[in-house]
Amino acid sequence: MKPSSSTKATPTKPSTSGMPPMSASPINQRVQAVMDGLVASGRELGLQAAAYHHGALVVDAWAGVADAKTARPVDGDTLFPVFSVTKGIAATIANILAERGVIDLDAPIARYWPAFAARGKQHVTLRQVLGHRAGVPHMPDGLVGSQICDWEAMCARIAEAEPLWEPGSTIYYHAMTYGWIVGEVARLADGRDFATLLRDEICAPLGIDSLFVGIPERVATRVAVLEAARPAPPSAAAAPATATAAVPAPPDPVAERSIPPYVRPLEDWMNRADIQRACIPASNGIMSARGIAKHYAALIGTLGVRILSPEALDRAIALNAPPGLGAAQVTSRFGLGYGLSGPESEPGRSFGHGGYGGATGSADRGCGLAIAVTKNRMSDSQQPGSVELITREIRAALGV
Repeated sequence: MKPSSSTKATPTKPSTSGMPPMSASPINQRVQAVMDGLVASGRELGLQAAAYHHGALVVDAWAGVADAKTARPVDGDTLFPVFSVTKGIAATIANILAERGVIDLDAPIARYWPAFAARGKQHVTLRQVLGHRAGVPHMPDGLVGSQICDWEAMCARIAEAEPLWEPGSTIYYHAMTYGWIVGEVARLADGRDFATLLRDEICAPLGIDSLFVGIPERVATRVAVLEAARPAPPSAAAAPATATAAVPAPPDPVAERSIPPYVRPLEDWMNRADIQRACIPASNGIMSARGIAKHYAALIGTLGVRILSPEALDRAIALNAPPGLGAAQVTSRFGLGYGLSGPESEPGRSFGHGGYGGATGSADRGCGLAIAVTKNRMSDSQQPGSVELITREIRAALGV
């Protein structure tokens, strides 16, 4: 479903005042106070938060610095690397094309991408990929330098991959491969590359200039610099001498292949200029909280411009797991690319996607709320996390 041509989205206007345009709003002031406190305590470096409630932008707040070395301040137009928050945007593109009939989510991917059929993947579907059930979460071995920035080369390597188990039989998070598979199927079926689809189908209809998967040079100076998490403080009391030492869990060999050493540490990887300009639709989105939140507000139909019909959204946020999978397999609930949360009685009421380091974007269609938080210091082990504190304050201020 294409957005109605009779309704024009209002572009987000850049702020020039250095303060949130709604700084006098009691709701915004409450959220701003939480964010200022997180920065003042040293727990966070730079943050943004945005929220739409029934189509109105009710929170537009920021705090801290985008770059610790230069003390460049965060403002509403700062762009943050948001890692897997990107998957929610890629899911929207896949669902738009599915609604139009450009892609059949239950057809073999090989219908669009014949090379993908290699080594037992001839029956893998995009529905399985969106639910992390395709069996190919592992990245190619032996990549060096900027090979990961070469779209055609990466797609060729992933097409050659052998599934680690029978496709469809196991849910295992496809941390990076998800993006190339979704993006290449979209490109081959539609004819437009991922960056063009993002611009045409989401950014242009909604008037957004802050959602990128592969930044143009003109916005490079808006990008925040990421920092590693600070070490957790030592425990106040030492463990008793007679306590049995905890045995560390053995490393997960699939996880080691899903996010391999050549992209670690992830914050350093995403600070690289070549990675920021590449197209990696699972993990290298560079976005603002305003843009992410506006995207989710449009999905739940509160902006006057829809990018998915209500029926298509219902399908997209239904649990994407076949009946044969046991309860242990569906503890991480996915729809068609979106993570699902909320009460068991209302599966899909809340949906979205978080990212490494703490960024998040989500919508709660039960109360017409869309929220996004971006940050440049990676999350630490403190609980509750900063994003949870901000989200909780937004909900409390709105009474939802």
